[in-house]
Formats: sequence, C-alpha cells, structure tokens
Amino acid sequence: MTKRTAKKQEQEEESLGKFILDIVVMVAVILGVFYLVFHFVLSNDEVSGPSMQPSFEPNDRLISVRHFTPKRNDVVVLLAPKAANDVPGALYIKRVIGLPGDKLVSKNDQMYVNGKKIAEPYLNNQYKKAANSSGYTYTSNFTYKVPKGYYWVMGDHRDISKDSHLFGPVKRENLVGKVKLRYWPFNKIQGY
Repeated sequence: MTKRTAKKQEQEEESLGKFILDIVVMVAVILGVFYLVFHFVLSNDEVSGPSMQPSFEPNDRLISVRHFTPKRNDVVVLLAPKAANDVPGALYIKRVIGLPGDKLVSKNDQMYVNGKKIAEPYLNNQYKKAANSSGYTYTSNFTYKVPKGYYWVMGDHRDISKDSHLFGPVKRENLVGKVKLRYWPFNKIQGY
C-alpha cells in the first residue's frame, strides 16, 4: 500500500466518522428541541371519555398550547378537580362557558351570561335531541356568579359531563392548555 492510498483511506474513514458524528449531534438537537417545545409550550393530549361528544370523541388526539388567555367557548384541557376525580393528575377536556365575574343562568336548556342569551351551536346534536324528546333538560338549571380568578367549564355532552355544574368553578392555574389542533383521526383533522 502506498502512502497516497493509505492517506486517502484515512481521509475516507475520517470523513465517515465525521458524518456519523454530525448525524448523532443533529438527532440529539432535534430531540432536545422537540422535548423542550412539548414540555414548555405545547401539549399532546388524548380524549378519554364521552363528555365532549360529538365535538370530540374518545381517542381523538389533540395538540394544545400551554400559555393562553382563556376566552368564552375555548376548548381547554384542565387538571381535574379532586372533588370530581379518583385519579390524581387526571386531565379533563371542557369548554369555557363563564369568565371571572360572569353571572351564569341556565334555564330550560338556554344559557344566559350576564343577562344575555348565548349561542351554543355545538349543543345542536343527537344527544340534546334525545334528552329533550324524553322530557329532560340537556343542561341542568342553575344560577352562578363566577368568582375572580376562576372559570366555569362544561362538556358538550351536558347530561353526562362531569364539569363545573357538579364540581364548581376551576382556578385559572388548573387550566393547563387551550386546544389548537385535532390531528387524529386523520379524517377529522381540524384547527381551533
């Protein structure tokens, strides 16, 4: 083997080693960024119950944003209150109905916020129609004033949802994410 062949082989081995090292570094950086984004900015969540039907079905996969200002009708992920849950750290998905200071009145399946009837098109579904045809109200009647720093959340499948009408308002710090995207199943991909 000549010096020139040995040097060329050495350069090729060095080049292959550098290439592999570059790949390993690139994969580590990508995984690190992915971890940081999904740990501090976004959340990957799965729906595990019927309380938001038909808007969300069990096993739907969602991406939510961790830092947000809650607004009425936002779909949020929240830390389940201890009074409503047997599993520590469980997450619920609900819709924000009342903001701090709002006076809520639910009467005969109509929701009023601060004296004004609000539209709830997401409730126009087969579950509400079945409840009404059976002579039941889909949303129980109540009156409530939401305290400062709290939010009133409810599921879209009102007659079975564990939500604020059962466990009361939710502290702001327990709202952990605002749903931005349903990515599974693929035939129901939708942004919010």
